[in-house]
Amino acid sequence: MTATAATPIDPASEERVAQMVTEFLDAKCPVSYTWSYASSRADLRALYEKAKGEQWDGRTYLPWAAEVDPTAEQMPDQTIAIYGTHLWNKLNAKEIGELRQHLQSWTLSNFMHGEQGALLATAQIVTTVPFADAKFYAATQVMDEARHVEVYERYLREKIQLTYDINEHLRQLLDQILSDPRWDMKYLGMQILVEGLALAAFKFMHSFTKEPLIKELTHMVMRDEARHVAFGVLSLREHYMTELSEKERREREEFTYEACRLMRDRFLALEVWKNLGFPVAECTELAMHSPAMQEFRRLLFMRIVPNIKRLGLLTPFLRQGFQELGILQFEDMPPDA
Repeated sequence: MTATAATPIDPASEERVAQMVTEFLDAKCPVSYTWSYASSRADLRALYEKAKGEQWDGRTYLPWAAEVDPTAEQMPDQTIAIYGTHLWNKLNAKEIGELRQHLQSWTLSNFMHGEQGALLATAQIVTTVPFADAKFYAATQVMDEARHVEVYERYLREKIQLTYDINEHLRQLLDQILSDPRWDMKYLGMQILVEGLALAAFKFMHSFTKEPLIKELTHMVMRDEARHVAFGVLSLREHYMTELSEKERREREEFTYEACRLMRDRFLALEVWKNLGFPVAECTELAMHSPAMQEFRRLLFMRIVPNIKRLGLLTPFLRQGFQELGILQFEDMPPDA
């Protein structure tokens, strides 16, 4: 039995499952030696020093002895797309608990998968980026991402007792980032877009969850992620402002728009509705068009849009795209909003 979508994790089969789910992606990654080791970017070196001082051990820092009921209302039920509809009203208490468990598993599983993508992408940044200060900082982020995968995997295994496969929209974006040989595209895709959206999603969970362990776990992950997004902005701003041709700029604008569209659509939870036997088309429609869910998805972009503007990429082309996605209003948000 493999650990596929909505399959409870069986500790006895973990070794066999691990052997079956390894996957290979043909992602050619150039190597850039840097023979000058002196610091040339004081801002990145300062971020590196800060990252060294903020390392933490997920095994010992978090209160893993805490009891967690995976069927309890950890997040407000009002955040569920079908809440208050006829689909919700016909559910009994057991079915509501099962739906909560699956949605929490789906959300945290994709956090975990995204963190593995960040782990791989940041390891590529270490090898490809052409200046030493960025290599040093990226090495600390590799450790951060490994720790994030570790704590999410443990929480899913021990507390939620259910795991989901990666969402196809997230998978498509990660494949694109990891396969692109250009160092700046890895930054743009991972540090600015994926990490920026993840940080907003983590803040949403931290603000509303009622479960103390995941609240503290999320707080610690958020602290790391804020540095990761700053790393992307600091590394790309000068490069994008001064060194891109018009053709290169348009490629990055088109990539940004497509990535934002994919990330918006990944939060529809289609896999959950399918696994639990709900009418998938109706639930997807509710998730896509209900006012509450639309506002939730828009808020996830409140860091991405102003950072794209700081990089000089918020051109008329992207303004139109962001307007269509309903997220242009965030362009002047402060970095720590």
